[in-house]
Amino acid sequence: MRVLTAAMLVVCYLLVGLGSSATRADALDGTLEVQSAFVSRVAGVYQLNAHVRYPVNEEIRAALRDGLSLSFDLDVSVSRERRYWFNAEIAYVSLRRELTWQALTDRYIVRDPVSTEQQSFASLDAALEILGRVEGWPIMVESQVKDPGEFRVSLRAGMRRGKLADALRVILFWTNDWHRESEWYTWSLPR
Repeated sequence: MRVLTAAMLVVCYLLVGLGSSATRADALDGTLEVQSAFVSRVAGVYQLNAHVRYPVNEEIRAALRDGLSLSFDLDVSVSRERRYWFNAEIAYVSLRRELTWQALTDRYIVRDPVSTEQQSFASLDAALEILGRVEGWPIMVESQVKDPGEFRVSLRAGMRRGKLADALRVILFWTNDWHRESEWYTWSLPR
């Protein structure tokens, strides 16, 4: 009987949580936008430089402290414009990074999941500032744009829920509040 009562309490708690999540603000409320971006050519390699502004609020701070990790993505598409047909995609690359909080050191950790590089920050604002700055990221080589015509570069930033602690995985499996993308920021490729 006690097991049944405990199970009913858990179900009631989850239903109340679902109801309140519909009335509360989005977990990623705040500004998410590409503020500026440009491409420079260095030794035949096109490199992206960009500044992205990510949202920061108390829900994000609390979730990180509870063991949630956040993934930050930058998607870049380079396409050749066509007059009578769809644009031809020349290159599409993504940069993925992860933000976590370590309770032992009371630091925010920015990590590249592909390499072993990581940086440590005392504040969430400092970590988000570094995540929002991209300098000299190679996106393609000069030979990919040898055809005549106009080329467009488009950049989009996104953030989403990353890995969950086991306790949070049970509670947050149904929510989709932790995924957001910016509008595409587009400009002409200088040649």
